[in-house]
Amino acid sequence: MSDVGTTVAVLTVGDELLTGQTENTNATWLARQLHARGATVVRVEVVPDDRSTIADTVNRLRSTSDAVIVTGGLGPTHDDVTMDAIADAFDVALAENQAVLEWFETETEYARSDLVEGTTAIPETATFLPNTAGVAPGAQIENVFVLPGVPEEMKVMFDLIADEFEGPETTTEVLTSERPESELVTALRTASERFDVRIGSYPGTVVTVRIQGTDPEAVEAAAQWLDTRL
Repeated sequence: MSDVGTTVAVLTVGDELLTGQTENTNATWLARQLHARGATVVRVEVVPDDRSTIADTVNRLRSTSDAVIVTGGLGPTHDDVTMDAIADAFDVALAENQAVLEWFETETEYARSDLVEGTTAIPETATFLPNTAGVAPGAQIENVFVLPGVPEEMKVMFDLIADEFEGPETTTEVLTSERPESELVTALRTASERFDVRIGSYPGTVVTVRIQGTDPEAVEAAAQWLDTRL
């Protein structure tokens, strides 16, 4: 596999996500996994099962991120168009892949005659990613990784590519304040300018302030400075 960088866009595909019929747990799970490995998720998007929309979005995201992870829309049914769209995005054909065929024949209980037409097709320049928890194969083509939408399958297949997303370890400090968020604006802005960290505030019963950075000393210094001002 290629050595991708640390900025990642996550693209989830499915009409059911846009209508609210299915909760988009894949995006949340992937964001957590990527963050834990030191990668930075720069965008999460949802698109319908529409071939041209998927292709256009993939091309936009892969040009502005080090990697793109696409989930959903894999399989041989009429509305599973993600593989076709990925092929369109890279201007290559969708073709039966020998590695996919051999994997089914040697690693699964499926015979070739058992498979629905199109199951073994991936973009012709892509690398096959085996789905050990299901049927629909995944693929990598340049900096785009294509995984199934079924959460159990997606999680297992992410393990195959997880090492691609290692980055500098992030340190996090969490503070809380009982003051209104509006009263903390100046202190939070000043801390963001004074220290090499990222600071987010999240209102609730109390205001939660999360300080993150790759330099543990800078994170600790920012936390100490803010602690007396919250």
